[in-house]
Amino acid sequence: MRVFRTAGLAVTVAAMALAMAACGSDTSPSTALQPTGGATATSPGGATGSPQPTGTNTAGGGGQVFGPGCSSLPSSGAGSVSSMANQPVATAVASNPQLSTLANAIKTAGLTDTLNNAQNITVFAPTNDAFNKVGQSQLNALLANKQQLTQTLEYHVVPQRLSPQNLAGTHRTMEGQNLTVTGSGEDFTVNNTASVVCGNIQTRNATVYLIDSVLTPPSSGNTPSPGAS
Repeated sequence: MRVFRTAGLAVTVAAMALAMAACGSDTSPSTALQPTGGATATSPGGATGSPQPTGTNTAGGGGQVFGPGCSSLPSSGAGSVSSMANQPVATAVASNPQLSTLANAIKTAGLTDTLNNAQNITVFAPTNDAFNKVGQSQLNALLANKQQLTQTLEYHVVPQRLSPQNLAGTHRTMEGQNLTVTGSGEDFTVNNTASVVCGNIQTRNATVYLIDSVLTPPSSGNTPSPGAS
């Protein structure tokens, strides 16, 4: 009987030892899973995330195009508002049937890459009718003089996007001299000579305002005068 009791006691003690060992192993991993990673799990990315890009897509002001000349733009395809929005500005100008003379002048002056690679600019784009006001002989003289042609074209470019809301005012041009826009709403005039006939056209890198006269830099020297006659 003693043998069996002793054996039974040994079995009981062994069972208790196993139970205690099991309890110890259960509590250990639970401690290991406690908040060692709690703070780090929320820190990467969490509430702040990556900074959002600014300027490139919203600086142009968006909104609708305006002006009587907009109705003559193609409703789809090359030269349409939706097509120009996907192109850099010199390419967009070249696709627009109302701006073929301007496109030729840009190409002749060697400004295609300059304008296409510029960021966030405003272009006051004389229409074909605007160039017709210059007269063919003066236009030919301007196209034949690359330096003066470049000066004249750069005077039509402001190195920032101007929305209709901040269009009125005096702005320094790429050429280095100022132009002045007056008006409000959907009625604007540049240098008191050129009216905006279709405004707020967005391209990939520019906001375009079609104007009905060619602008002349104030200190243009011997540049053939392309102003309205």
